[in-house]
Amino acid sequence: MVAAVAGVMCTSIAAADDSGRTYIDPPASPAGVSAPFSEAVVAGDTLYVAGHIALDPTTHKAFEATDSEARAVMDAVKHSIESAGFTMDDLVSVTVYCTDLQLFDSFNAIYRGYFHGHYPARAFIGVAALLRGAHFEVAGIATKPRHHR
Repeated sequence: MVAAVAGVMCTSIAAADDSGRTYIDPPASPAGVSAPFSEAVVAGDTLYVAGHIALDPTTHKAFEATDSEARAVMDAVKHSIESAGFTMDDLVSVTVYCTDLQLFDSFNAIYRGYFHGHYPARAFIGVAALLRGAHFEVAGIATKPRHHR
């Protein structure tokens, strides 16, 4: 889970290791603690994006307005993808975890605006709770189209 405080995303890209993978480190937490996972990993032509949540930049808790949270979490995912040299349209699979399935339609209204053309395959999964009280967590897999190689 990558916690992005809306408007504050500073990722760092580590150099490729011996395996040829490139690791994108998540931003440090407000307490300055680094997470024990990568924000995203590039392996060949594939990008694996860790689960992202978004927190209100003022309270560092879940947003009161779920539409603001949905936009912020999608912005965080987009930032991770673009940091690795991919685009949102390179996503082939997305998983959305949500604490209230009644938010499906309002999430989709925001989600649609991040893509041009075809949408990636997607699962929208109801869960009892997410870290920090978030309503949404979004993860994905992207691949480079042949014309980008």
